[in-house]
Amino acid sequence: MSERLRHFASELLERSGSVVELIDPDGMEVLSPPEVRKVLSLPEMARLGFSSELPEGAQRVGLESDWLERFQGLLGDRGRWHYRRWRSNPLPPSHPEKILEHGFLLNNAVFRLEKVIPAWTRYVIMVFRFTALSEEKREGVIRVGINMANGATMDHFLDNLWPELFVEESETLGEDGGGGSIVAGLPEVWGGQKMATALHRSLPPRVAQHLGRFIQGLKRRQERDSERLHGYFSDMRKEIVARMAKDAKGAKEINPEDAEKYKLRLDSIEREYNSKIVDLRQKYALNVETTFIQGMVLEMPVFRLNLLLRRKKGERRIHLDWNPLVRKLETPPCEYSFTGTPLRTVCDDALHLVSLDAHSGCPHCGKPFCRACHEDHCPKCHAPTGDLSAK
Repeated sequence: MSERLRHFASELLERSGSVVELIDPDGMEVLSPPEVRKVLSLPEMARLGFSSELPEGAQRVGLESDWLERFQGLLGDRGRWHYRRWRSNPLPPSHPEKILEHGFLLNNAVFRLEKVIPAWTRYVIMVFRFTALSEEKREGVIRVGINMANGATMDHFLDNLWPELFVEESETLGEDGGGGSIVAGLPEVWGGQKMATALHRSLPPRVAQHLGRFIQGLKRRQERDSERLHGYFSDMRKEIVARMAKDAKGAKEINPEDAEKYKLRLDSIEREYNSKIVDLRQKYALNVETTFIQGMVLEMPVFRLNLLLRRKKGERRIHLDWNPLVRKLETPPCEYSFTGTPLRTVCDDALHLVSLDAHSGCPHCGKPFCRACHEDHCPKCHAPTGDLSAK
């Protein structure tokens, strides 16, 4: 890891105008221009070390220090987006019908495979860092991949695809997509609004899935502390009520002054209990932030499975892409939520292909409806649909 970090720092510093000389053990001498010195807080001539054994007079650079933030300041927006094209002569799927049988699950419609053709597509792959802060802190990195030809997601094969992209068959097209010949039939790169909608709907549930155990642990501890609070204040209230009953025993009614005193104590217990509950909720409140790190637009050949979809008397043609690099079928698109779960349903109105959540019942009237058809409100009671990404 120290060697990789030194190589990264050396490349970055040289591209930023610094003069770098590598020294042993695992260090470097850097002569930097003023703008680099300002960002990295370095003298004009500096020594940096990247392992436990440092060169004489060197500053230690490591992942646990603030050096990553300094390097990020020096990078700026460079390297945020990357365009690649994977070139090869892929082999077609041998049994597309069996692939569809296991990879395309419909609960209320049927489909027929019409043909399999070679095609090109564009994937957008984005890397995000998330930070979850409550009484504890969790951090992680998540990738989201979408086929821009049909909105299908890549969750189940993205981790296998990623390391295969940086091999001989893959070429760099630059940070703006230039530098390569134009391939016919490529889908258009999505615009900002379409991409923002896709991320708004797809990113929160994926982050929540990564944080599943952490959130479950928070809930267990909150419930445990809530039960302790409830038991403690319930016992205090029972004690006051018992005293009231004891004072009233044998008398027609309790002394008004004592009754007022007991009432004030009961009210005080209730106020303190409610205050403690609010403090407990604040203690276990979860704040999650996501930060875009890097994105890639990948152009590559696929095999396109053209399908005829049938629901009642309606028909619609769609396609799914089979990725030859990992030899897997993409997850069928949900035309509303971009979810990574595979089961799909087909709506009656426009034959939209959506997930079960995107065709669930209205929270107000209970009528199921397609969120792709009616994004803002229920068609029956006209109540707001709510945000499925919050589930």
